[in-house]
Amino acid sequence: MLRQQLNDALKAAMLGKDARTVSTVRLILAALKDRDIAARPKGVTDGIPDGEIQQMLQSMIKQRRESISMYEQGGRPELAKQEAEEITIIEKFLPRQMDEAAITEAVKAAIAACGAGGIKDMGKVMAELKAKHSGTMDFAKAGAVVKKELGG
Repeated sequence: MLRQQLNDALKAAMLGKDARTVSTVRLILAALKDRDIAARPKGVTDGIPDGEIQQMLQSMIKQRRESISMYEQGGRPELAKQEAEEITIIEKFLPRQMDEAAITEAVKAAIAACGAGGIKDMGKVMAELKAKHSGTMDFAKAGAVVKKELGG
């Protein structure tokens, strides 16, 4: 399904002559093809599932956020702007991300479910969150909330 959305978005962007969207979606499709090829030896012949595509998109967003900070430090605002535009395009293919309040609620529920008592249980809590909220939660933000809630 996500794979089809990407192809449809590429066609629409090409028809609309939206160069930024065309280049960004092509980058996504190239990365997707690389992942598909890498998964073949593991027995995955019809492409990686949507969950892995979402993880790939999230890592692409993370890379761009890091690039933005580097470009801003280097005095290249035009390149930072380009990366920000790419993030906006990539985010269109991801489910809506949880806000701070929702992350806090999910963390509290995960702590209760795991019976976590201290910072040493952070791994259990993060595993619980990844199992239930993969694709909709920013785990960097969630990690900070988990530390705070567990007293770390």
